[in-house]
Amino acid sequence: MDIFNFAIQMEKDGEALYRQLAEQANEEGIKHILTMLADDEVKHAGAIEQMRSRTVEMANTEILDKAKNIFVRMKEFGGEFDVDQGHEALYRQAMQIEQNSIDFYLDRADQLSNPKHKALFEQLAAEEKKHYRLLSGLADFVNRPKTWLENAEFFHIEEY
Repeated sequence: MDIFNFAIQMEKDGEALYRQLAEQANEEGIKHILTMLADDEVKHAGAIEQMRSRTVEMANTEILDKAKNIFVRMKEFGGEFDVDQGHEALYRQAMQIEQNSIDFYLDRADQLSNPKHKALFEQLAAEEKKHYRLLSGLADFVNRPKTWLENAEFFHIEEY
């Protein structure tokens, strides 16, 4: 299997994982974030597919800003959050998958001779890093549902 087919399959597997996690999530905000992650994976697979036949540029995702806005809206809404703390392990597993994707794209970028292909693989690695950070925040969120958003003196979503 060539690197393009492998990368496309990796993105499709990521999409399937995020859609499955979204179906299992109890909180609408978390469902929305997981769906955005799945949609990003579709975008990545499409960019890789297009790269085979011609040069393509992929727009950077705004997923971190969008997710931050969702968390802010959840905080403003108030009330109890219906999060499944058992999902923390699933989010940590997804983090490992994202780390594997980052490593794959960076390694393959070093092996590509076409500068535009190399640049796209480096951009994909940067996108996967955003996904990793977001999943890390989700894992922390479901692990600490009471203190993560309620303590105003702590701000847990970093600027990137």
